[in-house]
Amino acid sequence: MKEIKTTEAVGQVLCHDITQIIKDVSKGPVFRKGHIIREEDIPVLLSVGKDHIYVWENDETMMHEDDAAEVLCEICRGENVGRGEAKEGKIELFAERDGLLKIDEDKLNMVNSFGQMMIATRHGNFPVSMGDKLAGTRIIPLVIEKEKMDEVKEKAGEGPILTVLPFLKKKVGIVTTGNEVIHGRIEDTFTPVVIDKVKAFGAEIIGHKYSDDANEHIEEAIRELLADGADMILCTGGMSVDPDDKTPLAIRNVCGNVVTYGAPVLPGAMFLLAYFGDRNIPVMGLPGCVMYAYRTIFDLVLPRVMAGEVLTKEDFDSLGQGGLCLDCEVCTFPNCGFGK
Repeated sequence: MKEIKTTEAVGQVLCHDITQIIKDVSKGPVFRKGHIIREEDIPVLLSVGKDHIYVWENDETMMHEDDAAEVLCEICRGENVGRGEAKEGKIELFAERDGLLKIDEDKLNMVNSFGQMMIATRHGNFPVSMGDKLAGTRIIPLVIEKEKMDEVKEKAGEGPILTVLPFLKKKVGIVTTGNEVIHGRIEDTFTPVVIDKVKAFGAEIIGHKYSDDANEHIEEAIRELLADGADMILCTGGMSVDPDDKTPLAIRNVCGNVVTYGAPVLPGAMFLLAYFGDRNIPVMGLPGCVMYAYRTIFDLVLPRVMAGEVLTKEDFDSLGQGGLCLDCEVCTFPNCGFGK
């Protein structure tokens, strides 16, 4: 750093906070370390007794924290992600619409491994609303090597760290299975729960069929809903391993492509996901816990499916850590560890 005359300091970067004291009114920094001095700042600096100030020496090999923060912002910011202003080496990012937050974890970890810079985000694969804060970036020192920022930008390559995928207006068909339901022995309390959950994402229910426990009848109901234009099918009931639980067999016979039957999540271990045809229409078998437990695997999978993701077996295998719902007396999901 170097000492220069305040009157010659326009465009220079302050090395330290400048404090202003007004008796019985205020005491605090009038300019922060890292502030780039403007013409209108000169009278203020002189008024607090700063005829000379310390500034950073110009060095083409170094970047000011705000300029470096812009590099991190560029690496982070994808579709439907907004940003705030650079301030003291920090930029915050926000959702510009409702949707599913996706995070490139490998790229995020790579940036944070560089040192002298950081990106902190909320968890990915969860819904966000327009205006939600998604991430904050920060350059740790006041200035940082330009070469270092060039290197992290090059390693980040194409594609952002953060993206918000919009939810699709899916047409949903529901198949409710079980002899006890179709014969009116018990009330169907499962379907209303499912309808409420999918409508929260803007889905349209285009059909609802009841079937007994015969797998041929369940298959027929699924095929009829597909023919009617459903681009997502939800089957309730008959998902355990009892001999008369035929829903998994019916889904397998219709789709062929079963991604998983079973998942490392409680509640929800007996969940099934399959895809039908070239359009990858999701067909799900929902275990009974979805009916009575407040949050289950369905709440982890549904937002991703509604955003158009085609899930893989690996997506489910990774749910084990965080896959245990603690059934808290007051549920705060998604502001808890479930699914994270």
